[in-house]
Amino acid sequence: MQLYGALILLVSISAALGLRCYVCPGAKCNYIQTCRPVFDRCASAEVQGNVVKSCFTSSLCVSPVSCCDKDLCNGAGPTGPGVMLLLLSSALVTLFL
Repeated sequence: MQLYGALILLVSISAALGLRCYVCPGAKCNYIQTCRPVFDRCASAEVQGNVVKSCFTSSLCVSPVSCCDKDLCNGAGPTGPGVMLLLLSSALVTLFL
């Protein structure tokens, strides 16, 4: 029972710390920042060919700025193989082995 209490406390503390976003002035973005309470969105925009990521408020989220409201949601998309590629490779292995 005490374990559940500690788990709830840790989840509450992490939620109280605020939104975490990638913040960077270039394409290689690996700096993570906890946003101040005023900022409720993570933003990403392309300015003169450079990608800029930061914490934003929802009122500033207008085109061409792309905003989201989950932790680290303004990061890069997945770079691994897609589901179809995995299914295709599995089917080929099954057929030829």
